[in-house]
Amino acid sequence: MYFISTRGGKRVTGAEAIVKGIAEDGGLYVPESFPAVTAEEFEAMLGMDYPERATFILRKYLDEYEEEGLLEALRKAYGQFEGDDPAPLVRMDNGMYLLELFHGPTCAFKDMALTVLPYLLRKGCDMLGIKEEVLILVATSGDTGKAALEGFRDAEGVKIMVFYPEEGVSKMQKLQMCTQDGENVNVVAVRGNFDDCQSGVKKIFGSERCVKAFKEKGVLLSSANSINFGRLAPQICYYFSAYLDLVSSEQIKMGDKVNFCVPTGNFGNILAAYYAKCMGLPIGTLLCASNKNNVLTEFFKTGNYDAKRTFFRTMSPSMDILVSSNLERLVFEFSGRNASLTAERMASLFASGKYCVKSDELKALRQIFFANYTGEDDTVDCIYEFFMEYGYPMDTHTGVAMSVAQRYVEKLEADPMSEKHPMVVVSTASPYKFPQDVLYALTGNDVKDSFKGVKRIHLLTAMKVPDPIKAVRYKPIRFKTAVSAEKMFDEVLKFIEN
Repeated sequence: MYFISTRGGKRVTGAEAIVKGIAEDGGLYVPESFPAVTAEEFEAMLGMDYPERATFILRKYLDEYEEEGLLEALRKAYGQFEGDDPAPLVRMDNGMYLLELFHGPTCAFKDMALTVLPYLLRKGCDMLGIKEEVLILVATSGDTGKAALEGFRDAEGVKIMVFYPEEGVSKMQKLQMCTQDGENVNVVAVRGNFDDCQSGVKKIFGSERCVKAFKEKGVLLSSANSINFGRLAPQICYYFSAYLDLVSSEQIKMGDKVNFCVPTGNFGNILAAYYAKCMGLPIGTLLCASNKNNVLTEFFKTGNYDAKRTFFRTMSPSMDILVSSNLERLVFEFSGRNASLTAERMASLFASGKYCVKSDELKALRQIFFANYTGEDDTVDCIYEFFMEYGYPMDTHTGVAMSVAQRYVEKLEADPMSEKHPMVVVSTASPYKFPQDVLYALTGNDVKDSFKGVKRIHLLTAMKVPDPIKAVRYKPIRFKTAVSAEKMFDEVLKFIEN
């Protein structure tokens, strides 16, 4: 399997795409074609455990990675998760299910990929004969940063540096990052929002001055954000596994369609679901759920992407994003894989904060995607009402998705002519990662201390407090630096010179 850039350029292998992270022209790597999963292969995967299923799907894209080594790496990665299944499916009623993706070492769905990426990167370097030290730069809205830090902690030949918005993550997310162990890690706050962090990292990747400086120091630059296909690919796997679990538990028959509702910020998680659909997974509708920063909702309704709007800090900070990087991959597909047009649109986004797609592209998008958003009050109400009905506490991002999913289902139920399918809501984080906001949603009480919130949620819900959340309370804060976006590269230079 080869990969091409959304903006043109030469094709590369999977290992090259993962090691580079981003194409030289600034585009994102996508598979040259989508591999199909046959009916016989679906049946074979029914009897597999999660690491086996993930190995099977990943090798459809990364065929130069040996099956035995990949399976061993995946067993090791998912062996860090609590429980026997890293991505369990929880049944509610009325055809509604929750896909829990927060049982990993940092309690967020990013663990599903970032426990695997270190192996993919290291093995990729070995296959390409790369001996230089690898520097991984990460922009995070909260969850990716911690998951990447933990995944690459003390990895041989690798340094990792994470930038996060100083006031744009939860207190628990900040604590998780700033207390991180490891001799090869660094964490820096940026005075701005996530888009400032992400733009700063992309500028470093695209700057000739920066690239030259890294080359002189014998450092190879890569990324652990979902702009890296190695981060995106493992996320495809849990959509297949969720579907197969529905079949094996006799909730559906093989071939029945299923809808997925995904809380969406940078568009990587829902894009992975779309890639699964392109491979043959029977998906009906993909629901793109946004918070008050509803730039994606507007895009899917009008075809206009406009990031020049008021930025809101919300209780679902991992979705507080106005420039959704992975949307570029989707726009590339629906443009007929027109690289020059995609490059033109991304240049317009960089210059003016805007671009638009054609009416026929929008029509095709809306046949697969449905987009809506949920404000703060409705998110609170959804978390509270869901807990009162089912005794199930959810985090704020899952609350956004559940609210959108419930309204969508209600709309379909009111229309006797509508096509109805089971709904899987993707639950992306433990409620203990956002204890103050979850406690407020459940009780109406505010607490300033995150760990008081953890304690009270536990007393109220009896939901187990994850060990990683317990551990962070007593760890010293190692990283306190905060800089403007313009000074990010200076901090990177300081880090690689140490």
